[in-house]
Amino acid sequence: MKARSLQDLGDLKKAMAQRQIQDEAERQRRLKQERQAQAERELFSRTVGPVRSLLHTERVALRTAPAEPTAKQKHMDDQAVLRESLSDEFDVSTLLDVDDQMSYRAKGIGTDVTRRLRRGEWSIQGQIDLHGLRSDAARESLGLFVREAVRQGWRCLRVVHGKGLGSPGREPVLKSKVQRWLVQKTEVLAFVQAKPSEGGAGALLVLLR
Repeated sequence: MKARSLQDLGDLKKAMAQRQIQDEAERQRRLKQERQAQAERELFSRTVGPVRSLLHTERVALRTAPAEPTAKQKHMDDQAVLRESLSDEFDVSTLLDVDDQMSYRAKGIGTDVTRRLRRGEWSIQGQIDLHGLRSDAARESLGLFVREAVRQGWRCLRVVHGKGLGSPGREPVLKSKVQRWLVQKTEVLAFVQAKPSEGGAGALLVLLR
């Protein structure tokens, strides 16, 4: 900075003095940090006490655990079992209670169970929507859903099969098939038609063992 007047010279001196003050403050700050670090090292040394280096330098190579194999074959076998165990030709008519909503009770299950199920005494813990699926896809999805529900410990399910309004002849084809499939599942204790607010004629409430 080049002074052009006495005023500039005074400003220059002030700037230099200010810079010296800042430099000294920075030096004191660094000195304080170094003293603090040295104090911490000394405290650590006193706490730990005398140390010596390890004589053995051998290292053990740790092996990472292999990834769990994917049970693709088991999944394929499960799907094959589902396809074979749920028949479309099963006669369900003799097992249904002929009431206004066509309910089902497994052998040994009283009518009080279906009444309680219809009243909603069991909370719905899971649901599956089969509406719009083809028969084979719906059968496989339902079987897998029931099995997973059993694994989860669920008791009450809702199965949406639709009312058949989009089917040829507007007949609920999937509805009757879902009934056939459910009565063949040993995990199923009972089912009733859902309340209007829960799907009505297009859905079933299913109670598992």
